[in-house]
Amino acid sequence: MREYNQFFIDGKWISPDRPRVFDVINPSSEKVAGKIQLGNSADVDRAVWAARFAFATWSSSSRSERLEILEAIASEYDRRADEMADLITEEMGAPKDLARDVHVMMGRSHLRTAISVLTDYPFNQRRGTTLITKEPIGVCAFITPWNFPMNQITCKVAPALATGCTMVLKPSELAPFSAHLFAEICDVAGIPNGVFNLVHGDGPGVGAALSSHPEIDMVSFTGSPAAGVEVARAAAPTIKRVHQELGGKSANIILDDADFNKAIPLSVSALMMNSGQNCIAPSRLLVPVNRMQEVTSIAAEAAGKIVVGELGTNFAIGPVVSAPQWRRIQGFIQTGIAEGAELIAGGEGRPTNHQTGYYVKPTIFANVTNDMTIAQEEIFGPVLSIIGYHDDDDAVSIANDTKYGLAAYVHGSHDRALAIGKKLRAGLINLNGANPDFTAPFGGYKQSGNGREWGDHAFGEFLETKAMLGAQNATAMNS
Repeated sequence: MREYNQFFIDGKWISPDRPRVFDVINPSSEKVAGKIQLGNSADVDRAVWAARFAFATWSSSSRSERLEILEAIASEYDRRADEMADLITEEMGAPKDLARDVHVMMGRSHLRTAISVLTDYPFNQRRGTTLITKEPIGVCAFITPWNFPMNQITCKVAPALATGCTMVLKPSELAPFSAHLFAEICDVAGIPNGVFNLVHGDGPGVGAALSSHPEIDMVSFTGSPAAGVEVARAAAPTIKRVHQELGGKSANIILDDADFNKAIPLSVSALMMNSGQNCIAPSRLLVPVNRMQEVTSIAAEAAGKIVVGELGTNFAIGPVVSAPQWRRIQGFIQTGIAEGAELIAGGEGRPTNHQTGYYVKPTIFANVTNDMTIAQEEIFGPVLSIIGYHDDDDAVSIANDTKYGLAAYVHGSHDRALAIGKKLRAGLINLNGANPDFTAPFGGYKQSGNGREWGDHAFGEFLETKAMLGAQNATAMNS
């Protein structure tokens, strides 16, 4: 039984103001995997003031000092990568190979990308007699989700450290083990006191206190649009910067000149990855209406090959994170059936031989119309909707007919796919199954959020811009 009874504040492991135990459930066994303490506003206040005092020194640190700390964190992260993977499997149900090769890898990539960007990032620029300088915004609050814990933590922490900001992290209470290990990594790496702080807690007890705290200069939140609205409301009275990465209902357009036998199985597996718990999941598969029967045959066969397995083994998908999440997904499957979508794979209930654990059958609906609930709402589970379109313009219209705009996918001949991609209202367009690019900006249009993460674009989120006029004798230093 894991027990994490302390928070990391001001370089020390300290007990909470008022102990309040929270059980962390293993989603495979439905049993308690460990316990954490949930913080309150007093814990938040202590962490925020530690970050505020540390900001005076860290904000004026040199580029080389920040690179040294980031290198130390990245090295310790690599040393404990296997332990990190095991924790992610235990806390949120990621398959063993997925936890190691995707979850942990993404954290490593964000750390290394930040180091690369920081090496020659232009913090200052001369324009005539004006010096334009970019300075750290201040104390940042990070509120991160459970579905990709290391990805979401490192893509915020790494650029914030690199730009000279200090911070307080509140990870999801559903998957807190990996975040706690990350705090241990920062501690061992020798991060200066108060620069990075960790307070476990829930939204009402810690998230709201962080969002509204007058000494927080920026809130970076990843989660649901509903929670994002509450974060923005809490932050509004103090006019702090709010960066949000919210939901998605990503369209995946298969053009008629694509290789269907390659594109359709790839699309099914991409949606099912991480049990569908992915904000950029290609959950709406748009195909030529006159080839719907061909598509459904290929898709159903692909779904039948997806292995649902026990934790600690290598398999395609594991459980979803919690009982409420399982029930929510079941509700969407029931709604899809009730609204007349054609169920061609999966369906209600747990898979055979998995009656314990929050497992969901890999589910595919065909002949879905874009006004159906399953086509409009983010399910966040292994449920795919196949929608027919008549021509390229119709495909673009359907793809853009959503309140979200985080990502979209196009499969087909390159020039045609690129032309379609330019018309899609989303922040990330993937053409023909391209590999991730950790230097590319990541973020959404519309209700998928604001601002950008990843690479050099992430640095801008943590910087203020100052213009110094009449600086004709100034040297544009980039430290």
